[in-house]
Amino acid sequence: MKKLFILLLLFPLLEAGLCAQRYDGVIDKTVALVGGDMIMLSEIEQEVQMMQFQGYSSDRNLRCEVLENMMTSKLFLTQAKLDSLNINPDMVLAQLNDRVSNILTQLGGEEATEKYFGKSLFKLRQEWQEAIEEQSLVQQMQQKVAEKAENLTPEDVRTFYKRTPKDSLPVIPTQYQISQICIYPDKEKASLAVRERLLSFRERVLSGTKFSILATMYSEDPGSAMRGGELGMASRSIFWPVFSDAAMALKPDQVSSIVETPDGFHIIQLIERKGDMFNARHILLKPKYTEEDRTRAFSRLDSLKTMIEADSIKFFWAARYYSEDPMSRTNGGVLADPNTGSALFEKDQLKPADYNVLRNMEIDQISAPFESLDNEGRSGNTVYKIIRLDKIIPSHIARYEDDFNILQASAKNKKTQELIEQFVVDKIKTSYIVIDPLFQGCQFSREGWVK
Repeated sequence: MKKLFILLLLFPLLEAGLCAQRYDGVIDKTVALVGGDMIMLSEIEQEVQMMQFQGYSSDRNLRCEVLENMMTSKLFLTQAKLDSLNINPDMVLAQLNDRVSNILTQLGGEEATEKYFGKSLFKLRQEWQEAIEEQSLVQQMQQKVAEKAENLTPEDVRTFYKRTPKDSLPVIPTQYQISQICIYPDKEKASLAVRERLLSFRERVLSGTKFSILATMYSEDPGSAMRGGELGMASRSIFWPVFSDAAMALKPDQVSSIVETPDGFHIIQLIERKGDMFNARHILLKPKYTEEDRTRAFSRLDSLKTMIEADSIKFFWAARYYSEDPMSRTNGGVLADPNTGSALFEKDQLKPADYNVLRNMEIDQISAPFESLDNEGRSGNTVYKIIRLDKIIPSHIARYEDDFNILQASAKNKKTQELIEQFVVDKIKTSYIVIDPLFQGCQFSREGWVK
């Protein structure tokens, strides 16, 4: 399948004649003209370099693939300019800063990045900004071409359903609907215990104990603990803002006060700071709950389960009155996806602890109390719950009556691909395209490039 609705990276775009570098013995040169836009050999080589850095591999000749992607992008870019499409500068700046932060973090800072790409960060930012601006215009043009796919009628979806072979229709995985009643442990008490422990660590560091030793022994961040708590030089944007603010406010070797993030509680020791990047050590501790918390919650949940099974109270009202999860409580305990509103979940969308319980349950059965996680933070917070299995929809091939939204999305995707592909095919026929002999032997995925 061709990569149709994907933003092309195009790293980086150099003006013709800007520099003369050698690539496999060939001096940088224009290798393709599409309309009035040139594609330089240096652009292809640097895009290949970026793709290899990102771990991309291909069964095709990678340079030929990059060139075809670039030429396809130029077709959309030319039309975008003719249609006077505009760029959102705020969006471009946000994407540029995000890209720079990610690359600096992965390569280990400004110096390593400049060495990897062979040019200054200032120049790289200029080139990447030009690339993002082109990407924005290309994407807008693709969306404009595909506008007709937005207006599919129910009859269009029905026609798609009837004409698509059954083995090509979407397969809907098994879906579950569950209701839950949740009780949280005493987080305030557990947080206080964690804070006291971190304060003792901080005092030990100030008294001469090496931070790295304590981090190795006690930090609950396994990735950094094995390195003495060291995070490595990284952009501040990849951490929780409160964590970055605390780290950036420190002097080298200084230790922060306790910092709370959705991951837990930290103390931080700054190693080095360069611009918006820093390297620091940290010790992470997460609240621990006692057996008393668990026993108290389980006893309460057991009582609720008994009352529901005795029909003394309906599950709906028990959840409304007693559940401590604000999202599902308002629905009478029914768990719903906050993004889509759907109450149906596939296996991979459920918390592992929840699925391990419900997979052995029958419809309308209520589980015994168990420990799980909520959706707060990266790892979630401990929560105790009982669940009721409301519904199971077995895996099946999409049906028009039951899975209209999924079929509509598939029909829209197919129509979008057809419109995009037809645009490219038509533009190849009518556009001025010249390809250097260096690339005329490429096996392109579309015909007509070489004229």
